Amino acid sequence: MEHAQLKNWTLLSPLPDLFQLESGARVAGEADWAARRAELWRYAVDMQYGGMPPEPEFLEVEPLYRSDRGDSYRIHTGRRAHPITFLMQVIWPGKRGRYPIVVDGDGCFPYVYLDEALDVYREAGVALVRFNRTELAHDIKEEKHEDGLYAVYPGMTFGALAAWAWGYHRCTDAVLQLGCADERMIAYTGHSRGGKTALLAGATDTRATVVNPNGSGAGGAGCYRIHAETLCEDDEVRRSERLADLLRNFPFWFGPEMQPYAEREEDLPFDEHFLKALVAPRVLLDTEALSDAWANPVGTYMTHRAAGEVWRFLGAEDRLLIHYRDGYHYHKPEDMAVLCNVMHHFLDGTPFDGTINGTPFDDIPPVHTWRCPEK
Repeated sequence: MEHAQLKNWTLLSPLPDLFQLESGARVAGEADWAARRAELWRYAVDMQYGGMPPEPEFLEVEPLYRSDRGDSYRIHTGRRAHPITFLMQVIWPGKRGRYPIVVDGDGCFPYVYLDEALDVYREAGVALVRFNRTELAHDIKEEKHEDGLYAVYPGMTFGALAAWAWGYHRCTDAVLQLGCADERMIAYTGHSRGGKTALLAGATDTRATVVNPNGSGAGGAGCYRIHAETLCEDDEVRRSERLADLLRNFPFWFGPEMQPYAEREEDLPFDEHFLKALVAPRVLLDTEALSDAWANPVGTYMTHRAAGEVWRFLGAEDRLLIHYRDGYHYHKPEDMAVLCNVMHHFLDGTPFDGTINGTPFDDIPPVHTWRCPEK
């Protein structure tokens, strides 16, 4: 089969209204948006991921290695009484200098950055900042999750996804301290669980100009309330990941408040359009694969459309973007090229790739019934 096809999907309950204040009133204008945004944070960040670790007491950047192609550094940060360190690489597109930056925490995925992928960034004149997020919190279910960042900030409820997102923020601190980042264009990206992390990191750090989760699915750009099945390119029918799958396999990624909803996503007081809305009015670019059934391509599009009401409300509709390609669950050079194209569009006016915002789901009505307030 040439292209994947959506076989069937179910919406468990309506998507909660992004503009309905907990007081019962509805956002009437931008003056109300700050209050509503704080409520979205309470659910999308604090409830979902257990909150974010605190800002560090200090951050020092230790040079370890320098070459024409890239530099290595050790970041020292956290609390003075209990510091934590991790490695950061900066891969230059040319001579060492000041460049648009992509921060990616998937240094724990050795198969993601092949030479052809790195060539995409080099050819686009973009520096890659790469770190291994699992130095901050191990990604092993059987551990007690008491070391790493958990030991730096004991007694807190943040899960591993929040600990990893904190690493994006610290890398941003570091490249700004080093003076190698063009502050106008700092992008966060990652794949799969790294995509969930990149979205959370970007939602909670306004220094990220472009936020690009790739194949992030449930707990990222997907939709808990939509269960779907896809007929994939290999003629196999596969289903999307559900909250129960996540909490069974990776409970330590999330905050403790998620556990009661494992088999009842329809009762969640939020969905991932809340998290996406925290990025607005900055640039959010979802990159997805149509045969990546587990990552719920149709659910991702539905939260994309619902979150679009916020970009419309803030007058920034051109900054919410989505890109679909054929294929499966992987971070391909094609995905990275789309990110670089978007970065340069907003940096220097480079025309958009013609495939951006083209989806196979446009004929499906939106699953949200509310709209943004008229100003």
